[in-house]
Amino acid sequence: MFRLWAKEFKDNRLVKDMVVADDSNETRTHKVFHAMDEIILAFDLSKPIWLDATINDFKRHDKTRFYQDNFVDTIDFDYLEIDVIEE
Repeated sequence: MFRLWAKEFKDNRLVKDMVVADDSNETRTHKVFHAMDEIILAFDLSKPIWLDATINDFKRHDKTRFYQDNFVDTIDFDYLEIDVIEE
């Protein structure tokens, strides 16, 4: 079972969070992108851009943060953090 935890932070406080579970036979990459699509819909966000630093952090730590630089639209929080909590 693949589970991805998404957390929205503002002023060092957790504002919103959700866990997306996926037990399909897709690849890990597809599971991450499907989970991101669900998170984007639930949090009413535009799709973030995966910058090189974002990709490297996610590969290295199974965790990354999306800041204002990752979004085309203005965001009303400091960052969105995603974390793989189970594979």
